[in-house]
Amino acid sequence: MDLTRKKCVPCEGGVPRVEGAALDALLGSVSGWQLAGDRIRKHLRFADFRAAMAFVSAMADLAESEGHHPDFSVHYSTVDVEIWTHAAGGLTENDFILAAKIDQLPGALPG
Repeated sequence: MDLTRKKCVPCEGGVPRVEGAALDALLGSVSGWQLAGDRIRKHLRFADFRAAMAFVSAMADLAESEGHHPDFSVHYSTVDVEIWTHAAGGLTENDFILAAKIDQLPGALPG
């Protein structure tokens, strides 16, 4: 399943949460993302602060284009990203689409 070819769909609470086998399949399609309750999280490392901030800027542009916005925090050369769909009160396919597209942004160090 190539989530990067999909587009996040607007939701105002009408999009169902994914659970069970569907959730497991979506989680398996994004690398390094961890399930944390009703959210997915990823810890990314960068060469330095400037590289981390360049990534955050690119992630902001991506989030705006998708109409779906992650929470994140920056700690010098690391970025922690957390995604979930507020209106659904949990995870939807949109969250995994955004995660897959975030994974395509350049700059993060391996592992």
